Amino acid sequence: MKTAPTYAVASVDHALRLATMLQLEGTLSVAQAAERLGVARSTAHRLLQMLVYRDFAVQDDARIYHAGPVLQLATHSRSQTSRLRSAAMPHLDRVVEVVGESANLTIRTGTTARFIASVECSQTLRVGSREGMVFPAHRSTGGLLLLAELPDEELRGIYAEPVDDDGDPPELAALRKELAVIRAQGFVVNQGRSERGVVAVGVPVRDADGNALAGLSISMPEVRYEKGRLPRLVATLNRTAGAIEASLTA
Repeated sequence: MKTAPTYAVASVDHALRLATMLQLEGTLSVAQAAERLGVARSTAHRLLQMLVYRDFAVQDDARIYHAGPVLQLATHSRSQTSRLRSAAMPHLDRVVEVVGESANLTIRTGTTARFIASVECSQTLRVGSREGMVFPAHRSTGGLLLLAELPDEELRGIYAEPVDDDGDPPELAALRKELAVIRAQGFVVNQGRSERGVVAVGVPVRDADGNALAGLSISMPEVRYEKGRLPRLVATLNRTAGAIEASLTA
């Protein structure tokens, strides 16, 4: 039997218990969470909202909470996120070998983009692993690709409320124009937008129905980016995205 820590923090313990329930049982309402923990509904609501904020949970339109992207990355999970990551990893390794730069796979949750897989290249000067990191979607390569897929009404909806984790929300009119260009060309070039001195190129990864599931990107130091290589980089990324899509349906 495990021994409880001497200085147990009740709120941390409650949050971890809720995360475990979501991962193993699937869904929770605020009332169920409060009852299971033996706390007030207001306390349960605050704990669940913090899990949502950190991507351990997501809330649906019926106000029911489900396991979020972080929990879905567990090895035993058969979630879409887990399957996507497993299918992509061999192809990320190969694109790194071909291009010689680091590669990433990103999903979007609301106004944020989370890196669910990352493979570093072997060059001394390189972009390090981003796996597990979260960036504002409108500043990240994968995030821009996925935002570009949204209908205008949905785009307005996700930016209707103040964005807690981003002190520089996008100007929607300008963002709409940029997303229209990305959607038309089918790829995005991100020059220093998420990190100074870094250039990334990305394309979407789609499901069998053509819906964008993730953003596939390669990242490199700006000093190594040559605009003349862009068509070849995009072609390589599109082939890799196709291979990932084929692996998902195999």
